[in-house]
Amino acid sequence: MADIKKLLGTKISQIRKEKGFSQIQFAEMLGVSTNALSIIETGNGFLTAETLEKILEGLNLEPDELFSFGGNKTDEELYQNILKNLETIKSDRTKLATIDNILKTLL
Repeated sequence: MADIKKLLGTKISQIRKEKGFSQIQFAEMLGVSTNALSIIETGNGFLTAETLEKILEGLNLEPDELFSFGGNKTDEELYQNILKNLETIKSDRTKLATIDNILKTLL
């Protein structure tokens, strides 16, 4: 069985970074200590419902987006997710070059 704390923590950390927030900035937004956010993101502890609501608001997510771990997405959903992620990095040459190299190895 999957460890929901670790899955959720990893997802929060990943999305936080994609949105450009440092751990310190995001912890301040949530009104929690950096240590508390670190514990949540590493899966070593769980968050309260109040903190969950703040995370959803801070990352501009719906609950199903945060709790979806990619198991049942359609091809179109996967494609749209890729496009959405590319849009967020379109001005970051280093990330674009990395994605380009990954695609070259897949195609």
